[in-house]
Amino acid sequence: MRKISFPSAAGQLTVSTNRIRITIRSSMKSQGSLGLHSLPQLQRALLAWYDQNRRDLPWRKSRDPYRIWVSEIMLQQTRVAAVLPRYEKFLRRFPTVQKLASARVTSVLAEWSGLGYYRRARNLHAAAKEIVRERAGIFPQSSETWRKLPGIGRYTAAAIASIAFGESVAVLDGNVDRVLCRLLGNNSVRESWNTAQQMLDRKRPGDFNQANMELGAMVCIPGKPLCSQCPIVKFCRTRGRGESRTSKPKKHKVSSSFALATRGDSVFLVQRHGDESLMAGMWELPKIESPVRSDEVLFSVRHSITVTDHVVSVIAQSNPPLAKGTWVKYARVNKLPLTGLAKKILRKANIIE
Repeated sequence: MRKISFPSAAGQLTVSTNRIRITIRSSMKSQGSLGLHSLPQLQRALLAWYDQNRRDLPWRKSRDPYRIWVSEIMLQQTRVAAVLPRYEKFLRRFPTVQKLASARVTSVLAEWSGLGYYRRARNLHAAAKEIVRERAGIFPQSSETWRKLPGIGRYTAAAIASIAFGESVAVLDGNVDRVLCRLLGNNSVRESWNTAQQMLDRKRPGDFNQANMELGAMVCIPGKPLCSQCPIVKFCRTRGRGESRTSKPKKHKVSSSFALATRGDSVFLVQRHGDESLMAGMWELPKIESPVRSDEVLFSVRHSITVTDHVVSVIAQSNPPLAKGTWVKYARVNKLPLTGLAKKILRKANIIE
């Protein structure tokens, strides 16, 4: 039997010359056991599940690119639960890109305080200025153009463009990557991007991207996924045995002490240098470098930053420590860009709400 092979749109086409037989080896190598004929079924199943089970999140109630952009920046490396109480508050303060662009960066940082990764807020502010000054307030409509703005990477650009403007471009975040690794067997990041694009529902690209992310966040979770609740389990190659390509880094604990010096209705605060790599220009309580006794501790708080768990002892002092700082009225404290730790301490001390 002689075989003739030649490429086709679907992949490699093989024809037998003594008996008509056609086999297709899909070029979608990263799809594993998922064939082209299965895609419409998977898309319908995932979208139907999403329509019935998606969380009622405020940024899903709008196609306004500004609101979607703000949500995507806030959600970078930050849990939904931490973003929810801050999202609407931020938008009340800066309801439009014009308002955000005209604000001082210190005001933006103050409103961002507690969300961490403050470079995101600086980039958000810088991008707003660029949109207003160079684009007359008109938002980009393509992911390629979004990526030219400060702080916008491939994932964020795709998310905004697909959700706000319906561009047929897929997203790949940690949740989607985990879904694809389990669905089709482990593959490379490049293959995952390609597979996500090939799987995308072109009629509802924004919803399909969000459905994929929602599945990873709520059902195909790290560790032990909830396969019995998965709408696309019949297409899954690993049935939960696979895992994301990277494991969470081990956290380590660090102990430190800070001084809480008050005088009347003022508290003593210090400002980080503007050239520091972390939280530049932010305000905090002065740090105590010398050892402290347990009987000096007013209270303790725990605070996590990336892979570090901080155990912080707060020492009450009547006079400010030997540090360059400022006495700040309680009424003005919340207007400053405070570090998340400083906010946590001042709330526990009932200085701010």
